[in-house]
Amino acid sequence: MAVHVFDAMGTTVSIRTVDDSTVPGAGLARTLDEVRACFERLEQACSLYRPDSELSRVARGELSVRDASRVVRDAYAAALDWRTRTMGTFTPHRPDGVVDLSGLVKAEAIAGAGDVLRSAGISSFAVNAGGDVLTSGAPGGGYWTTGISDPADRTRLLAGVRSGPAPGAVATSGSSERGAHIWTAPAPPEGRRPADVVVQATVLADDIVTADVLATAIVAGGRAALDHATDTAPIGVLAVFADGDLAANARLRRRIVR
Repeated sequence: MAVHVFDAMGTTVSIRTVDDSTVPGAGLARTLDEVRACFERLEQACSLYRPDSELSRVARGELSVRDASRVVRDAYAAALDWRTRTMGTFTPHRPDGVVDLSGLVKAEAIAGAGDVLRSAGISSFAVNAGGDVLTSGAPGGGYWTTGISDPADRTRLLAGVRSGPAPGAVATSGSSERGAHIWTAPAPPEGRRPADVVVQATVLADDIVTADVLATAIVAGGRAALDHATDTAPIGVLAVFADGDLAANARLRRRIVR
């Protein structure tokens, strides 16, 4: 197994590949360059941490979304679609009115990286960007394992979940590592009971965008959003509530590594 690591979007991206020996050396280098370009293209367009990005110009009122590049317009349209599908708990609009696509574009970059690897003939891989993981195939005929950290103690794992050989994704959202970066659209956490506030959500899905968006939506919307997501999407979920309780549906429980 080979491991390739680089930094993008303010996090570390690692790519583990099982079968890249079938790709010539120069071809592999080009493939990894294309993978990095997936992240760079979206970061250049949509990062609010880069003052020269298109979205930063939108935030300053120098550019409208309508006049932005197709990269920005497509990401914004996708975010609006997810807002509808999550009953408003996932939204591209911050409370101050700024358009923020960070809840979507990292997952889109990961998905693009997976497409690049498959196009190059690499069918067994794991792309991990800041804990959001896209997998395909399986190492040694087995499966990939992703650990889910305890938000109260980052040195401890709550569980490990398996994926493979079919393509799959695991995404975790919460505030234990990055601080309070998810705003709650329907009601602030202080307006809800601790038993209804989700401090961390891990979602298993067939694709990384669904996993990442719904994990964010569940943290933003709490128990009501969790119920809506599991009722309307074929996903596995492990949620950690503010009162310390855990909830895992049957789809996730079946994937726990024992």
